[in-house]
Amino acid sequence: MKPLVLHPDRLFPADPGTRDIARRLYVGVKDLPIVSPHGHTDPAWFASNAPFSDPASLLIVPDHYVFRMLYSQGIPLEALGIPTSDGSDTESDPRAIWRRFAENYHLFRGTPSRMWLDWVFSNVFGLEMLLEANTADLYYDSIDAALRTDAFRPRALFERFNIEVIATTESPLDPLEHHGTIRESGWRGRVVTAYRPDPVVDPEADRFVDNVREFCASAGTDVRSWDGYLAAHRFHRARFAEAGATSTDHGHPSARTADLSPDDAAALYGRVMAGNSSAADAELFRAQLLTEMAGMSIEDGLVMQLHPAVHRSHNPDVLRRFGRDKGADIPASGEFVNALKPLLDRYGNDRRLTLILFTLDEDTYSRELAPLAGHYPVLRLGPPWWFHDSPEGMRRFRERATETAGFYNTVGFNDDTRAFLSIPARHDVARRMDCAWLAKLVAEHRLPEDEAHEVAHALAYDLVKKAYKL
Repeated sequence: MKPLVLHPDRLFPADPGTRDIARRLYVGVKDLPIVSPHGHTDPAWFASNAPFSDPASLLIVPDHYVFRMLYSQGIPLEALGIPTSDGSDTESDPRAIWRRFAENYHLFRGTPSRMWLDWVFSNVFGLEMLLEANTADLYYDSIDAALRTDAFRPRALFERFNIEVIATTESPLDPLEHHGTIRESGWRGRVVTAYRPDPVVDPEADRFVDNVREFCASAGTDVRSWDGYLAAHRFHRARFAEAGATSTDHGHPSARTADLSPDDAAALYGRVMAGNSSAADAELFRAQLLTEMAGMSIEDGLVMQLHPAVHRSHNPDVLRRFGRDKGADIPASGEFVNALKPLLDRYGNDRRLTLILFTLDEDTYSRELAPLAGHYPVLRLGPPWWFHDSPEGMRRFRERATETAGFYNTVGFNDDTRAFLSIPARHDVARRMDCAWLAKLVAEHRLPEDEAHEVAHALAYDLVKKAYKL
């Protein structure tokens, strides 16, 4: 069996002098509380505080980073216990799923997933041998036994990970009952929600018309009118703010915005609600809603997040058999300068608004996003996201964005994950990479070390709290 070793200098520069600077910077931030302002952990975990059921259900089945790699190597999703849309049989033995994962753990060499998982195995579960076929049962039995103890219940892990606050993400159709249970429980852990209106702003979403009818009915507004529809958004945004939300989140296909007249917007709403709108109408409707959401954010103070340019569910067979969010989302090219102009023409100088921009198109960092955020007071840059939540992705982001946007037009780090146990691992990677980048600036005499310490603290903690009003 091979030992599992996490080198204390992992991700730090190879040059000894620069590495020493990174070490000193890291000491100052490694134990800071975790602020996780955007993610997809299940609030039911913290509401019920029930034990996690088994290692496979916790670490494999919900994590598309894990099963998409295995699927790419020909392992059927059914063999990994991924539920099917029609309820047909999939692997139900969690130990068999775990063994299949362990036999193929070599596939993750060099990936962020390998780094995160090794951190979890070592630091959370205390395992000292590398995961491979002949240690699969040792791992399974050790993790399974730990999950049966109170120390590994969701609330205990939340506290152990030194999480100060975590934001989940819910649809406006969600009753937010789990957030209510958490608040009423007396537990001191802070779990807030975020307003994700995609199901009622995207005419191409499944059941869009039915969703909007339910959305307006629950708000007590007139679904037949544009004004009634906007009033429903205001109602639900207030409901989310009451549940602790400080942000909204928008996962649109593009960053396009629009600023239609009220009459034109009402006519467009009528077309999409009739159920026979064109693709161009759908894109224009989403574009108009981004500008409407910006105006509402000025009214109620919720921070906007925009996550565009992803081809969702690229694999139609996987979509048909397993549904959305099953590892088949693929980055697409993005454009921001012209797309955002209608919104920025109207609200770009209003300091009451904060709009955080994310991208999977790294070509836009230096050409579009950094110059935009380096000028407009309302704009901030989100961290490298999803496919670029990686050491190299973080390095490329700092190289391309810092020279024009600086550090203080960015918002620190968010983990954007369903994989609860990986949250501290991801934040540790981000802190190490930021310290490595800052150490380079110090070594090149571009930044004094005392200022680098201040920036490191800001990137790990201060900027995210300020940007997300946490």
